[in-house]
Amino acid sequence: MNPLIVLRDSFYFFRINLWAILRLCLPLVVCEALARELVARASGPDATVMYDVAVGLLFYPLYTAALILFLDARTDGYEPQGRHLLGKALHLWPRFALMAALSTLLIMFGMWLFVLPGLYLMIKLSFSEYLLVLRNITPLQAMRESFDMTKGKFWPILFTLLAIMIPLWLLDGLSAMAWTDTQPTLVRLLVDSVNSFLQLLPSVVLFRLFMLMSKPD
Repeated sequence: MNPLIVLRDSFYFFRINLWAILRLCLPLVVCEALARELVARASGPDATVMYDVAVGLLFYPLYTAALILFLDARTDGYEPQGRHLLGKALHLWPRFALMAALSTLLIMFGMWLFVLPGLYLMIKLSFSEYLLVLRNITPLQAMRESFDMTKGKFWPILFTLLAIMIPLWLLDGLSAMAWTDTQPTLVRLLVDSVNSFLQLLPSVVLFRLFMLMSKPD
């Protein structure tokens, strides 16, 4: 498995399907950004990170599950309709949200333990979303099978994921410094929406890795 080839194929797929992904996911991404803004205003400067996590758990499972279903359908050569994908994503939301909450808590706890355990858990759980959505299994089963699938593949997954995540983290950090709370709300919403939408690219990369590792040897 060559990380450069995986990244090249993922960028190509993202580019040729950009309009379909925009129509499918961007409305929910914008709603998520708006909800974060409203929660931040209501909770004030003393808001904790848990408010942000709660908003993410409301929207992230919906657009991510829809994206995974779209990726799977397009890989098989189908042109899925957005409303059908969103309907399936809504049906999956309770299980997906539960798994996302468990994964987030584990990774946050790992990050608190000097970062490296959190990074390890992030890689080991990287396929759990695809397993839950595409194989229709429980959250704990998906997390356990993700650990099994990534066995012996930690470093290739890490290098591939960091190659796409580090630039996105830098972009998010730079935009946060450039567009402070003194900027107009509309500008902040636009920047947050763009940054959140770009975070879908790692999902495309991980899907490509998932498909490669799902193939029998």
